[in-house]
Amino acid sequence: MRAASGCGYGSHLQQSAGGGFLSSAVVPPGGGSGAASTEDPRGPNMASDGIADTAVRVACDVGGTFTDICILNERSGRMHVAKVPTTADPIEGVLAGITAGGVALKDMILFSHGTTLATNALITRRFPPAVMITTSGFRDVIEIRRGNRDDLWDTYKEMAKPYIRRRDRLVVEERVDYAGTVVVPLDEAGAREVATIIKRRGVKTVAICFANAYMNPANERRMRDILADIVPDAVASLSSDIMPEIFEHERFSTTVANAVLAPVVGSYARRLESRMHDGGYQEDVLLLHSGGGVMTTRMAEQFAARLAASGIAAGAIASRFVAEAAGFTNSIGLDMGGTSTDVSLCDHGTLRVTKEWFVEYGYPICFPSIEVLTIGAGGGSLAWIDAANSLRNGPQSAGSSPGPACYGRGGTSATNCDANVVLGRLSDRLAGGKVSLDRALATRALESGVAGPLGMSVEDAALAVLKVANANMADAVRLLSIRRGYDPRDFALVAFGGAGPLHGAALARDLSIPVVLVPPNPGVTSALGCLLVDIQHDVTKMYLSNVADVSIDYLEESFRELEIEGRERLRNEGVSDDRMVFQRKIDMRYLGQWRALSTTVASPVTSLDEAVAAFHAEHGREHNYSRPDAPVEIYRLSVIATGLTTKAAFAEFELIEEAAVPDATRSVRFDELPQAIETPVYDRDRLKAGMKVVGPAMIDQLDSTILVPPGVTAEVDRSLTIVMRIPLA
Repeated sequence: MRAASGCGYGSHLQQSAGGGFLSSAVVPPGGGSGAASTEDPRGPNMASDGIADTAVRVACDVGGTFTDICILNERSGRMHVAKVPTTADPIEGVLAGITAGGVALKDMILFSHGTTLATNALITRRFPPAVMITTSGFRDVIEIRRGNRDDLWDTYKEMAKPYIRRRDRLVVEERVDYAGTVVVPLDEAGAREVATIIKRRGVKTVAICFANAYMNPANERRMRDILADIVPDAVASLSSDIMPEIFEHERFSTTVANAVLAPVVGSYARRLESRMHDGGYQEDVLLLHSGGGVMTTRMAEQFAARLAASGIAAGAIASRFVAEAAGFTNSIGLDMGGTSTDVSLCDHGTLRVTKEWFVEYGYPICFPSIEVLTIGAGGGSLAWIDAANSLRNGPQSAGSSPGPACYGRGGTSATNCDANVVLGRLSDRLAGGKVSLDRALATRALESGVAGPLGMSVEDAALAVLKVANANMADAVRLLSIRRGYDPRDFALVAFGGAGPLHGAALARDLSIPVVLVPPNPGVTSALGCLLVDIQHDVTKMYLSNVADVSIDYLEESFRELEIEGRERLRNEGVSDDRMVFQRKIDMRYLGQWRALSTTVASPVTSLDEAVAAFHAEHGREHNYSRPDAPVEIYRLSVIATGLTTKAAFAEFELIEEAAVPDATRSVRFDELPQAIETPVYDRDRLKAGMKVVGPAMIDQLDSTILVPPGVTAEVDRSLTIVMRIPLA
């Protein structure tokens, strides 16, 4: 999962006012407890820009250290950003960020919110006590798991414990067979005894997980009714509602995660909506979920586990938007912060989606989620030497306290941030002089931790540290691209996060990626993703059948049932029928296999020939082989039910023919050169659409720094995204 940190090369800063696609306000450095202050001379309401005006859309991304705010004026298309420290109660940070942006709640017409609340609750296990009720004999399914391990070679490494302890997993007699026939009716006396135990323990959170309930939910629903009679205020999650699919462990695990998160998410969502309505906000609070859509607070509690990947989904969505605005439908997102890097992939405008992911290994959550690969590589990642005297980088991090050595807060270990300072790639003054970086402390850390032990100069040690970090990130990109059958040469790399633009060009060169895109405000780009989504629900149904035996009429009827359920969910969200869109998908696999691939089908379904052909083609790309002569079976049907939200247009600017003028120079060491050279430094706020910068050069801005290597051309496009063209051998 993505973790925010104060080491992301300006990640604890907030943009000052500037012209263009994104205008901004200023935040206090150093991660203080107060909200960001506005330094725009026009005053906190910024009326001359029309920022704090009616028709304002606000997106918020709450990270572990900072809360990012994007404010979009619907009429002008201009963006304003703010960043404040995340507070113990995240709601206070959200409201402080909105205030720092100079916006009144009554002027907002939309509020969309990504949060790490659910992720952190699972990691820290800070949620109310919960009970699981299951079929007799299935009590230990979620503890046995699949018998696999995250480290195959360490048999003594203990796996994380289930979210619900064994003593809180209660059983009843009941049984449904594979076809959905009730073989053993629910033992109602035993069910009442279990409900009485739950009442006596004072537990209000319950997961009901019965064997084969995906085929027939009758026993689960009867158990829920009995529980409601005895414990009226209990909140129950039924596996047949949460994930009506085969495989007990995956279904039980998803339901348990949903159950334990329901009170956490529900309480937070209700309190946030109440506070915002009290302040004058009139519309729904929308919460970003793992699938790349949003839910209202009314549905967030029912499907709480969908928020467990909320934060990382926002960055992937924003990455796709930035790439498409620049004219690229194929893109790889590189979100590098202080502690970690998130990698995502978009193929022909479609983000990759996975249907099995986890916060802790062994406990899958099977709601559809945008596929994001996270590794421990960030600005604060520590450089260290292993027992074989080899240089390593991360996943350990200096964090925001004490932070990199150059911050002067007591850190002594060398980090990526320190290496960039030593090489001159980071200025010794950030945020317009509000933050100082001590090069002497960075040099000392690299000398003692890397250069001395390996017998090299400090500059060479700094280069080595960054090369190892870049190699780690390049490997992550390969896993999500080449391993999936995608050629990185066909993609643009979107580099964002506080640290991403410093490393983007080097990664692109390693991977033969021809173009690097740097959005206008890299440090708060993830928050932008929250403004770009629709209300979305995924409804699924098991459908095990050989394609040759499928009844098209029955298949069409099954899809209609799923669409009815999707329509009902959207109506509960307040979406009108004319704003609803439904997309049908079929998961297929070769007969006898267990891995399935998803293909889109038309509505109504008249033939499966095109879907089968698409499956063979996708299987060839994904797994490097296909068998067009082999029998294919359908595994699962799904419908993506989307409630369209009205979206504002973003501002674009006329291209000008004006030379970019550097504001200063500094000595910078580049990978391609044998020694440091005096390098022009540009202020990004002064770069207008159409201007070009030819490397070697550095481009400084308040929330990031962009490295333009020798031979690379960086051009500002109409949306003020910087497009770097990488010459490849």
